[in-house]
Amino acid sequence: MDLYLPLWFEIGSLVVLTVILIADLLLILKRPHIPSTKESTLWVVFYIVLALIFAMLMWNIAGAEYGQQFLLGWMTEYSLSIDNLFVFVLIMSQFAVPRKLQQEVLMVGIIIALVLRGAFILLGATLIENFSWIFYVFGAFLVYTAIRQALPEKLEEDEKQENAIVRFLRRFIDISENYDGKKLRTVVDGKRYFTPLLLVFVAIGVTDLMFAIDSIPAIYGLTRSPFIVFTANIFALMGLRQLYFLLGDLLERLKYLHYGVAFILFFIGVKLFFHAMHENELPFINGGQHIEWAPEINNWVSLAVIVLSMAVATIASLVSSSREKRKAGIES
Repeated sequence: MDLYLPLWFEIGSLVVLTVILIADLLLILKRPHIPSTKESTLWVVFYIVLALIFAMLMWNIAGAEYGQQFLLGWMTEYSLSIDNLFVFVLIMSQFAVPRKLQQEVLMVGIIIALVLRGAFILLGATLIENFSWIFYVFGAFLVYTAIRQALPEKLEEDEKQENAIVRFLRRFIDISENYDGKKLRTVVDGKRYFTPLLLVFVAIGVTDLMFAIDSIPAIYGLTRSPFIVFTANIFALMGLRQLYFLLGDLLERLKYLHYGVAFILFFIGVKLFFHAMHENELPFINGGQHIEWAPEINNWVSLAVIVLSMAVATIASLVSSSREKRKAGIES
């Protein structure tokens, strides 16, 4: 089903969201600090409530189908964005980024992510518009990604890829050993160097690129509207910085979260396969005819799967962590 939202709503939404992002960036630049748990909680709640209000507006202005698809897309992207945080923690730790600089680093990472995802969204929309068989490719890719996500070696492989790029940069660019506040360039013994911030930005950019490749096919399995895809990504990424500081050490306790993310990707991959079968035009599959017996998975089933997957993974992680703490307390 092709969706069309009023042009005034799309333009107005993008203007408002851009203003919010700019205001958030200016606040960071004007008052750099380490946010407290209370401050982080309030910001996370603010962005979640904002996303729900946006879904309600879309529901009332354009219909239930629009609201449901945005809600599904936003929740999927939010789930995948939380998975980003694990890699961000590794990057911050690996490069020993000072705590007071981490807000700025994360904000730059979010801007990079929006640019990259915007490009992928436009590419995905063009492919879907002109090549219906691309859903087979998206579906296969998501199933593969889900299997890889479930493997414990995935995080280590991502880190190795980033290290390879960092090693390449160190070969050709002079990088100082220490940070110099928020500066990208510094002077050491009369010679100009880039600071380690450059490496951090590159590492985060590479991470965002990898996650964009995973997440855009996933959300196109829930909606075919580029506007919904893009706004869902904006809302998911806007609260990511505050969520990083809110969760903090809790991230280390969510050891089963990647299984929940993997199941969501697998489910959407299967859903894309079924959709591709309905839209089938490939001559070597069913003689180029649509495959009508393939089941259609509705939005409410998708919503239930996403919520339950994240809830089960989170609860299982916290229960396991609590048991390990009790066991360690008894042994000591």
